[in-house]
Amino acid sequence: MPVVVSMFSGAGGLDEGFRAVGFDIACCVDIEEWACDTLRTNHPNLSVMGPPKHTGNIKEISAQEICRFANLKKKEVDVLIGGPPCQPFSQAATQRFLKDDKRFKRLGFEDLTKGTLLHEFVRLILEFKPRVFLLENVPGLLKIDGGMQLGQCLNELRENGYYISNLEALNAADYGVPQYRERLIIWGSKKNQHPALPVPTHASFSTLFQKEHLSVAHALTGLPQNLQNHTPRKHNKSSIERYRTLQFGEREKLGRVDRLDPRKPSKTVIAGGMHGGGRSHLHPFIGRTLTVRECARIQTFPDDYIFQGSIARQFTQVGNAVPPLLAEHIARQIMKQEFEINVDEEFRHGQYLHRSTLLNALIEQLLVESIEEKPEWIYYTHSTTRSRKIH
Repeated sequence: MPVVVSMFSGAGGLDEGFRAVGFDIACCVDIEEWACDTLRTNHPNLSVMGPPKHTGNIKEISAQEICRFANLKKKEVDVLIGGPPCQPFSQAATQRFLKDDKRFKRLGFEDLTKGTLLHEFVRLILEFKPRVFLLENVPGLLKIDGGMQLGQCLNELRENGYYISNLEALNAADYGVPQYRERLIIWGSKKNQHPALPVPTHASFSTLFQKEHLSVAHALTGLPQNLQNHTPRKHNKSSIERYRTLQFGEREKLGRVDRLDPRKPSKTVIAGGMHGGGRSHLHPFIGRTLTVRECARIQTFPDDYIFQGSIARQFTQVGNAVPPLLAEHIARQIMKQEFEINVDEEFRHGQYLHRSTLLNALIEQLLVESIEEKPEWIYYTHSTTRSRKIH
């Protein structure tokens, strides 16, 4: 099967989608030890180039070194995938700060630590010369400096024989992920002159060709309580009382967290700052933040996929990841167009989302489960009865 090298692998969301389709993930590279620990935990035989035995710093690594580490030859690498850290280009990464805070501004390519990693990824593409590459990032990459540096990178790739897909952002909700999450996906090919990203399978309303978006209730209802990464954070009593006053979709201004609406896809799962405690949205019925496992479900990670590191860094990994189900859609398209292999099996990720139960019944079940878990933390909008009409 086609061989993949993964850069900036993080928790492995993009890799999981490609692996589900049949690609051979030969090597993953990341600079963070907790991300490398997650990759090694879930795939003990995987070649992971990163701490503690290697820096994992892309700026210091050549294609030849990666091949030597993973016992590969450059010509054996069919696909190079990666999402250079998106924080310098992301509006979501700045929204935890007030507008008069200097950190509210997106630094883009001015960020000397992470803003130059796109150029490093292009360098590695040109060193490996794979048949296909896939670049993932936030849509803000298109707008920083008017798209000039991104355009220069893509022109360099075109001059070296790559055909580039249309520059467009995919919304994960349009591919069956219970979350509004836009990601810029750039597919480059040596062979395919018109690489075309997958057609959406879901929409706000069901049609003859598309299903209706999946909701938070689809993701969280029936979640087993004995899973790893499923320990709720401790909250001050005052915080819980503030949370309990919120309506569906409303933001708690002091903590800058949002109560999720169980009837809709989740707002974008976020990573939080690297120097803070990590962040998540508020549970739709219990006045607390989501657990790491609940965030992972919204992202479509399997329940047995384990995240390592502190709880803060577990949130970071989940929030930074490409939803595996979205990645699986993209990987299927690449497998079909580039390698002429059709994948006819059911999608492997997000299987817990496919329920015959009607949405209102799912929401009612989630409310009952929430009352059983923590009756004293139920929002005031739903705390007077065990089974109250959703409105």
